[in-house]
Amino acid sequence: MSSGGLELPPGDSSHEGGPADDPGGVPGGAPAGLPTGAVSLAGGPAADGSAGAGVQLDWGAEAWSEVRTRAQRAGRAYIWLNLIEQRLRAVVGAVLKPIYEPVHGVDDWVVAAAGPAGQEWVQRAVAVREVSRRKGYLLDSADDNVLSFLTLPQLRELMVQHWPCFEPYFDDRREIELALDELEVTRNVVSRNRALSRPVLEQAERASARLLEVLGGVSGSPSAERLPIDAVEDLVGDRYADVISVHPDRVRLQRQLPAEDLFGGARRLDAIGIGLNLLVQNFSGRRLVRLTEAGCRVRLLFLNPASSAVKRRERELGLRKGELSRSVEMNILHVRRVRAGLRDPSRFEIHVFDETPRFTAYLVEGQSSGIAVVQSYLRRARGMESPVLVLRGGGRGVPKDADHGLFTTYREEFESMWEDSRPVS
Repeated sequence: MSSGGLELPPGDSSHEGGPADDPGGVPGGAPAGLPTGAVSLAGGPAADGSAGAGVQLDWGAEAWSEVRTRAQRAGRAYIWLNLIEQRLRAVVGAVLKPIYEPVHGVDDWVVAAAGPAGQEWVQRAVAVREVSRRKGYLLDSADDNVLSFLTLPQLRELMVQHWPCFEPYFDDRREIELALDELEVTRNVVSRNRALSRPVLEQAERASARLLEVLGGVSGSPSAERLPIDAVEDLVGDRYADVISVHPDRVRLQRQLPAEDLFGGARRLDAIGIGLNLLVQNFSGRRLVRLTEAGCRVRLLFLNPASSAVKRRERELGLRKGELSRSVEMNILHVRRVRAGLRDPSRFEIHVFDETPRFTAYLVEGQSSGIAVVQSYLRRARGMESPVLVLRGGGRGVPKDADHGLFTTYREEFESMWEDSRPVS
């Protein structure tokens, strides 16, 4: 190979690319500046403006977008797989180590646990460990053991072989195996850097969350938490304060977080906005009654339908005169009927405010965590069409600086507006 390209073996000049006296050419038809018989690998245009004969190495915007999408999905899947592998390794070690280590020693108990059926893969893990030792790949002394070099399928095999040892701690062996089967597809794709589709990624995330719950890696059920904390949020959540997701409009929000998941099981619900349609139109009055009777405290703050701010908002949106005010009145009448059906109406408060509406917010707090849905009002867009922020507030998994996050900011703003508002009789 020369600096000009690949060297081809010399041949009969009568079979080369063209006559020796071509303008700007050399014998054999090679471009000027290249030795006889050399083929350029550059992908640039030819002298006449046509595409060159070389390989096109540039990536366009579409190719870069595809690559980034692949990397993002693979990275997210890898975090889940890493968590599962670490958790399963800890479980296997906690159950089998006390059984085998007293007899076989610190270094050989995993080999003994694998038995004749697992002799091949456990010996491979021992060899990889020795290579890692020699080459200095073991950066943490805690990883200098055979168990740390077992893969997810091998850890599963140890668990299956010794299921009577694990049975006292886990109820359903079949559920664990099915979840690991679902993860194996994702593990195979990620390990070979192939394209991972969104449905497969979502399936892997669901299987991982379920498996972590079964293995005792998380407390409580995802439905009780309304929006489970995922692995990516745990790792990088502090970069974005307490913002856990952003949606271009409310339709996309409700696909991921339906009203039932948002409001169901709440112990405290504070909402502020013009008409509070997300709550009133998507959560039935009977559900509101049951929610309040179960102990939830509700405070709803509507824009006064008779205020001048409503008229300005109607003009901004191009609505007919009185259209928005009637809609707000209907929503207030609906929640008044809900309040009238309660045994203790004092737990369900309804107020109105007269100021210019700046945002709508639903601040929902459960027994162990909180969540907020916030939208700013845009001049030409209705609430259904406005961008949505979802915030995490209070409880397990919240970033360390959450006291200075957006959840607290909107909570303080709500309390300030509530103090200046008027109750609805």
